[in-house]
Amino acid sequence: MPASPADTASFRWFLEGARGIFSLPAFILMTSFVGFSAFALESGVSRGEAMFMTAMIWALPAKMILIGMMASGANILAMFLAVTLSSIRMMPMVASLVPELRGARTPTWLLLVLSHFVAITAWVFAMGHLKDVPREARVAYFAGFGLTLVSANTILVGLSYGIVSTFPPAVAGVLFFLTPVYFVGSIWASARHSVVKIAFVIGVVAGPLLAVVAPGFDILIAGIGGGTLAYLIDRLVVRRRGAVPPGGGDAP
Repeated sequence: MPASPADTASFRWFLEGARGIFSLPAFILMTSFVGFSAFALESGVSRGEAMFMTAMIWALPAKMILIGMMASGANILAMFLAVTLSSIRMMPMVASLVPELRGARTPTWLLLVLSHFVAITAWVFAMGHLKDVPREARVAYFAGFGLTLVSANTILVGLSYGIVSTFPPAVAGVLFFLTPVYFVGSIWASARHSVVKIAFVIGVVAGPLLAVVAPGFDILIAGIGGGTLAYLIDRLVVRRRGAVPPGGGDAP
């Protein structure tokens, strides 16, 4: 049975999304996963376990937390809670991305499946490119990028697992550190609303200070408190300053 024109178009957009593997965000993330391979090897995690983590957990910080807790001998419930809490940060990304993906006939179960691929790299890439993709093709486009990115990095972790043992520790560290450097620049560049940039500045300033004042709770306080403060500043200062005066803009 020949494929319908709609199926052909969806497959074409799937392949177009898969081509995103050759983008700068994907390349930087892949170099970071080489660094992750070194970390997994040094921590005693096997090749198969590292590949399984890459495919199933996906978000790089969550995997780092899991391996660190495994190495420290934490119990499985504590590890489960830590990884879960670290992934809560993805909820705003999913909440902002789903409306961009959803079409008139997009099933909810498909959006739930695609939410697995939402991490900072995929979110930044999608938010920057979906505006140029027809709404009915956005699910296929994002699925192509997400599936390809996860699959490529899972294979990369397996291939580089033994090779990274020959790297100097400084080289492996630099490879891993490329991702946060890129995240900082890309989040700022892709911010569409003033509140995002305000929250970013507050986080950059408050994060290091809270790490000294309230270690262990610094990220939680900086995230909830900084986000709330950014919202209030944007709502009460920035928006009021840009509001049109009563009566319109024709007043003398």
